[in-house]
Amino acid sequence: MMRMLFLAPQPFYQERGSPIAIKLVLEVLSQRGIQVDVLTYHEGEDVSFDGIALRRTPGLVHGIRPGFSWKKLVCDGFMTVQALQQCLRRRYDLVQAVEESVFIALLLKVLFGVPYIYDMDSSLPEQLVEKNERLSFLLPLMRALEGLAVRHAEAVVPVCEALAETARQHRPKRIVVLHDVPLAHDAVEDEDIDDLRAQIPDCLAMYVGNLEPYQGIDLLLESFALAQRQQPQLRLVIIGGRADDIARYKERCAALGIGEQTLFLGPRPVAQLGRYLAQADVLVSPRISGSNTPMKIYSYLQSGKPIVATNLKTHTQVLTPEIARLTEPTAAAFAEGLAQLAADPALRAALGSAGKRHVTECYSYASFHRALSELIESLERDALTPGIKERT
Repeated sequence: MMRMLFLAPQPFYQERGSPIAIKLVLEVLSQRGIQVDVLTYHEGEDVSFDGIALRRTPGLVHGIRPGFSWKKLVCDGFMTVQALQQCLRRRYDLVQAVEESVFIALLLKVLFGVPYIYDMDSSLPEQLVEKNERLSFLLPLMRALEGLAVRHAEAVVPVCEALAETARQHRPKRIVVLHDVPLAHDAVEDEDIDDLRAQIPDCLAMYVGNLEPYQGIDLLLESFALAQRQQPQLRLVIIGGRADDIARYKERCAALGIGEQTLFLGPRPVAQLGRYLAQADVLVSPRISGSNTPMKIYSYLQSGKPIVATNLKTHTQVLTPEIARLTEPTAAAFAEGLAQLAADPALRAALGSAGKRHVTECYSYASFHRALSELIESLERDALTPGIKERT
């Protein structure tokens, strides 16, 4: 039986990108009977899977947001110590490392000879600069470190083709692209949710996700203000975000004159996502930076509703003009896309149907499960450490 150490440098479990993806991976590992110790941050809700044990860092900092921060550095330092302690106590066959924890995995390989998988949810150099441009002087060093981590991994598992291209530049041993999947299959029908159509009988545009700057919320609000002048029936609903972000963007809406036309719902459970998306007429993803595809895109497609998204690699590696309205990342262009779909029900229906067919064919949960299982099986066959065969 394989024994794995899983490094998850995020608040786990919280309903946001990387933690959701980690939960999906742990579900597959549990189903395969793999014994997994998960090292993660102190924040987040406990989850329970057979064979999965959670171990958390000390709770000295709070409010850990996505992306690079000093709070993450503190938690990663504790995680490094705990990972070393775990490897001294127990023999592991494999380490699976998410994002920056790959450097901890590299250290464990040097000290204990334990092979690792690099779960590449983003490009670390890119993420560093997106969060703080003043740190751009560190880019050459970060790229070199990223290359070192990629080359020494038994497998690199990027979440999209753009990250796979980044990994290939460093000549990895193997790459397995593990796309995200729609989350609306978890919909719970017996829970009460907001009846948005009672409040907004006309055309409803919806955004779902966090309100971090890279998501392009400023672009969205400016675009909506322009589109609303062309299509006065258009309304905007924003789901997600922290209280301080929501307060700031409400002020921005008031300044743009769209305060009454914009509704902020705050976070909603992922289990309700499908039912919220079903109430929308248009779904939006105004992201302005990053290379990985936003996880919400797969659920957007599954909903059968049309999408307006920026014409950037983060979207175009999944979306095409045949299944979405792609625009330049400017307020005028995005507003034009919004207004066009608001005025054309037939186009909305055509794009929504094409998108749903596409996600069903290419990005199902079954394909995710199969790809991850095949990777684990290949590593077991290779018997990366003698311990796998000895305990089988």
